[in-house]
Amino acid sequence: MFLTNCPFYTRKCELIHRVDDDDLIYRVVTPSVHQDAVASPTSSNQGERILQDFILLASKRKPCSSGDPYVIALRSVSLPSYPPFDGYNRGEVLCAGFTILETKNNMSLVVHSALKMSSRASYDLIEDEEEEEEKSVNPTEVKMSQIVMPCHCNHRQDLSVGQLLKWIDSTACLSAERQAGSPCVTASMDDIHFEHTISVGQVVNIRAKVNRAFNTSMEVGIQVSCEDLFSDRHWRVCHAYATFVTQRTNTGKRVALRPIVPHTQKEQVEYSVAAERRRVRMVHDDIIKNLLISGSIQQADRSLECNTVVAEKTKVESVELVLPPHANHQVNTFGGQIMAWMVNVATIAASRLCQAHPTLQTIDMFTFRGPSQVGDRLLLRAIVNNAFKNSMEVGVRAEAYREEGPNRHINSAFMTFEVLDDSGKPCPLPQIRPEPHEGERRFQEAIARKKIRLDRKYIISRKQSEVPLSVPWDPTNQVYLSFNNVSALKMLAAKNNWRLSTEKDEVCLYTVEQKSMLSFRVEAVVDVPAHRAFCLLAELSNRTSWDTHYKKCELIHRVDDDDLIYRVVTPSVHQDAVASPTSSNQGERILQDFILLASKRKPCSSGDPYVIALRSVSLPSYPPFDGYNRGEVLCAGFTILETKNNMSLISYYNQASPEVLPYISTDIAGLSSSFYHTFCSCSHYLAKNRLQPAF
Repeated sequence: MFLTNCPFYTRKCELIHRVDDDDLIYRVVTPSVHQDAVASPTSSNQGERILQDFILLASKRKPCSSGDPYVIALRSVSLPSYPPFDGYNRGEVLCAGFTILETKNNMSLVVHSALKMSSRASYDLIEDEEEEEEKSVNPTEVKMSQIVMPCHCNHRQDLSVGQLLKWIDSTACLSAERQAGSPCVTASMDDIHFEHTISVGQVVNIRAKVNRAFNTSMEVGIQVSCEDLFSDRHWRVCHAYATFVTQRTNTGKRVALRPIVPHTQKEQVEYSVAAERRRVRMVHDDIIKNLLISGSIQQADRSLECNTVVAEKTKVESVELVLPPHANHQVNTFGGQIMAWMVNVATIAASRLCQAHPTLQTIDMFTFRGPSQVGDRLLLRAIVNNAFKNSMEVGVRAEAYREEGPNRHINSAFMTFEVLDDSGKPCPLPQIRPEPHEGERRFQEAIARKKIRLDRKYIISRKQSEVPLSVPWDPTNQVYLSFNNVSALKMLAAKNNWRLSTEKDEVCLYTVEQKSMLSFRVEAVVDVPAHRAFCLLAELSNRTSWDTHYKKCELIHRVDDDDLIYRVVTPSVHQDAVASPTSSNQGERILQDFILLASKRKPCSSGDPYVIALRSVSLPSYPPFDGYNRGEVLCAGFTILETKNNMSLISYYNQASPEVLPYISTDIAGLSSSFYHTFCSCSHYLAKNRLQPAF
């Protein structure tokens, strides 16, 4: 096995250390996944395109017995003598390799597998595992179970998505009304991704409960699963978040909602992160506008007109008369019914492009803009906005009108369809040729929405341990990185199995270990108002004055008032780390630097803490510097909770990555108390600047 002969995407592969005959360490160079990545202005390779390198341990094993495969396993390791090189992005491989099985006629079955590459190159893996749910009684929880009958199904005897949306909306509305004690209406629905289909005879189980109530609106979380009565199998179909608002009273005011009190760890997480999801909803439309303004979206290619389908061919227009069976108990058109009608026309439009039966995969976040009542005519229009390699986006618009009067825009939605072959794999689709002007606008916006879907899937939808450490930052994914940053810290803080490891003078060190991930929390009460402590700790550049681990902290990019990016320099955790033989700083001790996104949030309501969340990101203009090991922070930060007598409970959290763990390991083992001295220094810094600026 000679990895140096691997032909794939490898530009260079050199053997840098032979451990023994079966284990070798290589340095592999590949093209960067950032097509526009160039060296930093401070780099000696300024203007050149940055490559990507990996330090890989290759372990080879011969068969132990007949029928066993040959195995070549690959994973990233770090060597102090091979820190990140100037002009290269250092990638990470969690698990990859080959299995080679001997078959008949002296032939071989070769399988290449990769679990995850944290080099920002792979982000399609999503675990199917779900954590065991806690048993609790939530007063807002509503459950619905429906057996799927032929009248609920499409031509393939699968449950129609329109019918499922009706059941989802009905269940969520009943949950919202339990909380409000008054009639509620659907205001919006977040992205819904349908993971599996449901067949005739199977049972749909829907569970909805209010995650958080704001002033007059509330977020309802919905879980949909399927049950096979004959095999006793259960599987997840989709999950969604819907926003409901209370109906106005006779005085024109909405009913003020009483707050939700979370009881379990999962409820606490959902309650806490709901505020961050609300923040994302509010800027959703602005993200698309900014993408289009940035000019990064391609124009329609006119050179392929002979091989494309005219978008006009996919246009669908249909009118529905709203009758009493279509109305809810408030005599408004049932939101689930409107969604079902929209799915119907979107499916027809998609079928006209592919000339097959498409499968609905995703419905993007949408908002109900106004009500509709019995007697309204609902005009539904649908058209394919863009077709990608294996998927297409269909836009749908719903307008209501009476015999007299103008049309009222009720809702717009964007749905992604695929055509699956007999084995369930997506089929290639014909390209679309948009109409001039409006069609081209929709074509470009569809590309922007596809990028947003990828960002949301890559950054938001995954569990925190699945997200590559240094996600590339750019203005188009900033909202989702910020969401991930804050929600990850809130989820870490909500864990209920923290264990006290060490305590000294009321400064406590807690740890929690879950799935091979060690996290720690340092906590104490300080005599400083919470808002003042928040202002002082949020200025990360001042941390060098109280934290001896911070040798340098510079602000390198101000995203907005709440999100900033810093470069932090700390001592290397490798005490014997020296510069590479090729480095200009050969013989000098290497420092360690981090590129950190700092996201700060004030309390959303009474009882919420102030939050300062930190996580690693990468910037093409700040590649690893010569003489520095580039460290990674998965999740860290402060929560600051106001207590009695104008004091604050300050908690610092960190999911201990290899770059951080050596700083705290002796404290956890009880061999030192450096955490205590650092926290005391922080407390003195806060007390000193309690009333005066820290500048």
